[in-house]
Amino acid sequence: MSQVHDITTDVSFHHYIDALPSTSLIVLNFHTPWAAPCAQMSSVLSALAASYPPASPPLISFFSINAEELPDISEEYDVSAVPFLVLLRDKKVLETLSGSDAAKLRDAVERHAGKGTSTAAKAALPPLQKVETPTATDTIGVAATAGQHNQVPSDGGPATTLASTSATGDAGSTGENSLHSRLTSLVSAAPVMLFMKGTPSTPQCGFSRQVVALLRAHEVRYGFFNILADDEVRQGLKTFADWPTFPQLWVAGELVGGLDIVKEEFENDPEFLKDYAVKPNGGSTALHTTTATANTST
Repeated sequence: MSQVHDITTDVSFHHYIDALPSTSLIVLNFHTPWAAPCAQMSSVLSALAASYPPASPPLISFFSINAEELPDISEEYDVSAVPFLVLLRDKKVLETLSGSDAAKLRDAVERHAGKGTSTAAKAALPPLQKVETPTATDTIGVAATAGQHNQVPSDGGPATTLASTSATGDAGSTGENSLHSRLTSLVSAAPVMLFMKGTPSTPQCGFSRQVVALLRAHEVRYGFFNILADDEVRQGLKTFADWPTFPQLWVAGELVGGLDIVKEEFENDPEFLKDYAVKPNGGSTALHTTTATANTST
């Protein structure tokens, strides 16, 4: 079975890429260890890799890259959100995927696995096996903010909208319980969660843009959910939180509030969200990307 190779240096990355034949499909998984959705996607990728037998030369190769530790590679592929998947062939990007949608990853690999290979190579590729993974109703984003190093491009950067699928439930109380359970999971999906209009790279309202700017300025890692992509969450959260407007910032599953309160907290409390900063003790280095966003932001 094939394995996911862990890339630890820029040199090893380019060595691997240069050594592969131009017909090989390359799957790059950009992640960070602190983002919960990345763990799920890594499990999916490992199971997916195991469904392909090794070949010489390789027909398909899987690589895992820590987006924060290897910022130059992240910037090369416009990684502004994690988990972020890049599919390559002959050093050309075929497709990118943002978020932890296992089905989309499997579909993308299946679509590209046979392209560019000989007839014999195509025959050697088995049909994808079913990958059993824990299913999450929602794809949560992790924004990879980089403090003063992070700038939002004028074109809004790569698409990082985290499409979520609406939870389906029975009518009446069953549906209400299902939504309540879903919202309970969502507000705790990351230690700091921002429910906003749009995404960190492309905010769809001024208030959301200002909260993103505040979190970026303080280098806070946070999860985000685009409420414009899911009206059920948008309407349900108003009642669930007893807070009628957006954006909403949640910390450890508890509502902090909207822009005014977040602003006030940062102004009055120097320690506010310090524990969730990229450099809480002034030690670790932030992700140096040219865009700001992700399923959990920093």
